[in-house]
Amino acid sequence: MMENLRRELEGRIQIADLITRSPAMQKIVDMLPQIAASNSTVLIEGETGTGKELLARAIHDLSPRADKPLVSINCGALPDSLLESELFGYKAGAFTGANKDKVGRFALAEGGTFFLDEIGEISQALQVRFLRVLQEKVYEPLGGTQSVKTDVRVIAATNRSLAHLVTTGEFRQDLFYRINVVKITLPPLRERKEDIPLLVHHFISRFNRRQKKSIQGLNMEALALLLGHEFLGNIRELENIIEHAFVLRETGMITPDDFPAEILFMDQDNLAVPGTAAYQNTQERPAHPNEFSGMESAVHAVEAKAIIDALKRNNFNRVAAARELGIHKSTLFRKIRALGISLPQVDGRFRPYGMADNPLGA
Repeated sequence: MMENLRRELEGRIQIADLITRSPAMQKIVDMLPQIAASNSTVLIEGETGTGKELLARAIHDLSPRADKPLVSINCGALPDSLLESELFGYKAGAFTGANKDKVGRFALAEGGTFFLDEIGEISQALQVRFLRVLQEKVYEPLGGTQSVKTDVRVIAATNRSLAHLVTTGEFRQDLFYRINVVKITLPPLRERKEDIPLLVHHFISRFNRRQKKSIQGLNMEALALLLGHEFLGNIRELENIIEHAFVLRETGMITPDDFPAEILFMDQDNLAVPGTAAYQNTQERPAHPNEFSGMESAVHAVEAKAIIDALKRNNFNRVAAARELGIHKSTLFRKIRALGISLPQVDGRFRPYGMADNPLGA
């Protein structure tokens, strides 16, 4: 079983900066060469931090336009008037302060790819102008009198459902159909947790290069904690957690003590980790927890989480948990000790008078 898991963890896929072994992501990666080869507009939907811009870059890098510019703009970061001038540029005298012509982002992306992030935030008026660009491949700079032809492949992204915005009247239906030629929906990190060890390794390697450090990896408890975290901020949140750890540690293994405090307290029910009430109420923690690195760390972390989940489902009755896991109770005891799993003082076979319903006290 563990050897199969090890082989599965090693079966990663990488295109550009996209790293995954998730079946859901693998379907997307398998389509990328065909998507990249076309000139069709692409719509990428996904929660904030799922890697929409990274996916857009991968499509551009695999496309025949790879030697041309990839230009990006966040539509939600600019007011409508400024966004329009950024997209299409303007002519001198178009408005007060416009002393000379300015080239817009569409012109800068000529021959290449234009990535519009958070396209669901643009106004109805600007949607009309953008629709003309997609339909007729022309636009007019602000204050201009002549149309400018454009040869740009458009990739749009949003963290909202454009189909829902169409039903509420916030997004034009005709523009939606122009954008929604090829739609890719990126799954959130909580639905592809098998990618967490790979992403952690990727971020550690990156920060080691940037900061001239020699962090070796995460210890088993730290990785198990990440595997149990919900990651509402997705990949961006994971990257921030690793960067935070690099601020506190110069070398060796990252431990839960290097994580932001809110991470430790947020996941009290997932794992007994330092700084939580669950950790303080445990009695069987070894003095020197085992530490692992690389693929070994990922395997042990996954195994530890499976054991912890089984114990919690069985009220920490180790005999019942062993039966659920399909292993002998002595094998479970040995794994608990070897993996450094923290447990309550007693298991679920009996409950002293006055003990709280939650054996961890969390």
